[in-house]
Amino acid sequence: MIEKIEIKKVASYNPIGIEITNLKKVNFIYGANGCGKTTISNFLHNTSDTKFENCTVNWKNTQELKSLVYNKEFRERNFGKGKIGGVFTLGEATTEQISAINEKIEELKIIKADGVKKRETLNTQIQKKETLENNFKETSWTKIYKKYETVFKEAFTGSLQKESFKNKLLSEFSSNTKALLTFQELTEKAKTIFGKVPQNIALINAITFDRIIEIENNPIWKKIIVGKADVDIAKLIQKLNLNDWVNQGRNYIQENNTCPFCQQETISEDFKKQLEDYFDETYLSDLNTIKTLKEEYSSLMNNIVNELNSLETNQKAFPETKLNTDRFSAYLKTLISQNTTNGEYLNNKTKEPSRSIELVSIKEQLDLITELIVKANAEITKHNNIVANFTVEKNSLTQSVWKYIIEEFRTDITKFNTDNNGFQTGNTALQSQLTAKLKEFSDLKIEIENLSRNVTSIQPTINEINRLLKSYGFLSFKIEPSLEEGFYQIQREDGTIAESTLSEGEITFITFLYYLQLAKGGSSEETVNDERVLVIDDPISSLDSNVLFVVSTLIKDIIKSIKSDTGNIKQIILLTHNVYFHKEVSFIDGRTKFCAKTNFWILRKNDKFTNIQSFIMENPIKSSYELLWQELKNENVKSSITVQNIMRRIIENYFKLLGKYGDDDLIQKFTTKEEQEICSSLISWINDGSHSINDDLFVELQDRTIENYKKVFKDIFVLTNHEGHFNMMMGISELIKSEEEGISTAQYN
Repeated sequence: MIEKIEIKKVASYNPIGIEITNLKKVNFIYGANGCGKTTISNFLHNTSDTKFENCTVNWKNTQELKSLVYNKEFRERNFGKGKIGGVFTLGEATTEQISAINEKIEELKIIKADGVKKRETLNTQIQKKETLENNFKETSWTKIYKKYETVFKEAFTGSLQKESFKNKLLSEFSSNTKALLTFQELTEKAKTIFGKVPQNIALINAITFDRIIEIENNPIWKKIIVGKADVDIAKLIQKLNLNDWVNQGRNYIQENNTCPFCQQETISEDFKKQLEDYFDETYLSDLNTIKTLKEEYSSLMNNIVNELNSLETNQKAFPETKLNTDRFSAYLKTLISQNTTNGEYLNNKTKEPSRSIELVSIKEQLDLITELIVKANAEITKHNNIVANFTVEKNSLTQSVWKYIIEEFRTDITKFNTDNNGFQTGNTALQSQLTAKLKEFSDLKIEIENLSRNVTSIQPTINEINRLLKSYGFLSFKIEPSLEEGFYQIQREDGTIAESTLSEGEITFITFLYYLQLAKGGSSEETVNDERVLVIDDPISSLDSNVLFVVSTLIKDIIKSIKSDTGNIKQIILLTHNVYFHKEVSFIDGRTKFCAKTNFWILRKNDKFTNIQSFIMENPIKSSYELLWQELKNENVKSSITVQNIMRRIIENYFKLLGKYGDDDLIQKFTTKEEQEICSSLISWINDGSHSINDDLFVELQDRTIENYKKVFKDIFVLTNHEGHFNMMMGISELIKSEEEGISTAQYN
């Protein structure tokens, strides 16, 4: 059975198109000529036509049935070649043969129903499985991806969609064997590996300071450097501790004998000789050693300090530095301070060699600085190793990230896998059962086709069509077998071919009779018992009113069999533009208002495009008389003018035209003056020439309540013994009527 039809981008259907949903066993679609009915029927006749590429049809449980379409193209396909294809039905079969076939057909229905249940169960389970997967997908995306997107997004490359992320998570859960790292370890590695591709970092040059330490430890700094002791002036110089003062003064002894100290000519050659002997080669050698070591020390320290200052500046400016620059700066500051102190000591020693000094050891600070450089170079080496093996390291870290994630959410993933595997196992079993049921259905269908092939014939169709033609007054032609086996032709009483001389109405009627036989039988022996859907598009064109009722009667017989689920016709879709035909063919029994197996629609063409309105089970096509009652029941109608006019027209139709009641007959049914006046106001407009009196009445009564009008209106039916008609048209059941005895008629709507 068809459940939904979608038509768009063809004929009068725009790109948005229409959807005909919730199709039932019996479906009525009303629409004026040119609103797109034939487009629908042509599509259902041939859904594969390229012009319908944007149209779709959905079948219940995806089980497609044969669609048999009647429209103007049907006549052209079947009555344009001088012969008509035969319709096979169970003709010459014995009672036993037909009974056997019917038993097989009933058995086939049971198998099909069982298969439909299994398919529905399978579809339900598939839907539950899809819901489970969708929920897990959304949960995974929200709880996992969104949580770690900022930190580990690089690890999720290739899985940045909900579906792919879910699949990757499940895949990693079943295959990831990496060792579990902590979140801190992962984030530290991610800083280097994730993000932009890392580059090699140059190692920091090591500093060498062995020579500096050697100079610092030289015993010369502690040595008291004085002149030769066995010289006559030695005792005085040493006693007065004037070594350094005298030594400095020697540089000022002039060529003459003037003393640089007292500026008297006291310097003798002997004194000069004693000074030279006192400050001998040993003394001068020590002075030279001090000077040389001081200069070397200062040069080495200046070089190291400059190098370290440059290193500090560069590393602080380098965002990926591995050096602990804070500590480095502290150590360097201390080193510079120590170097300054040692410089002062060395200057003092140079000026006063006789003093013993002890330099501040810078070894500890240089060792601390060296340790920082060694640690930084170790980190740089690790970094460069990662760069050298970046792809391997990145893949390794990605695996480690997924391992961390699946372990954190192991409970959720395990529960999903358990539930999902349960659905999968059940669905596999159901699919296997369904496949077996389909095989059973196919085998039995072939058996029925073989049985039907032996007892089918086109002759019963000839007999039935001729019977219908005769019974409805078409006596001048009939259907006869063609000379070509398996075909019909239309003949006059004298045997001549009648097709070219038939009227439009005759051709339409016989075409429809042929269609009905085709709907009940088949175009071949094998298709006689096939289930099918009927699509009937305006079958009463060119027919007079008498034949209209004949066609509607024939269709209603089919509708009854569809509703009772007898025969091989499972659904009907009827399209028409004729209001009278629509009302006749959709009439149920006069008592039943709605049918759960029937739905109604109206097609309309607005602004060159077709749209559709659904009325579900309520028939939208009513007579003008019914529409008056419907308007009267509408609670939104509050105008006394409108209500009064509606009631007047109902009274005119029912009592005046059909019941032959006179004005006075109705008015005199009331006993009070007020009720008689209201009744008069309702019916007086019926009589020509009485408007002046009624206008006065209207002015007098226009402020009266609508309830008074309704009470008198109902009482007209009650007092004339037509209360049953009133209740029927107002939709009041007998039970409600009995319960409302004595209640104001203002409440009946």
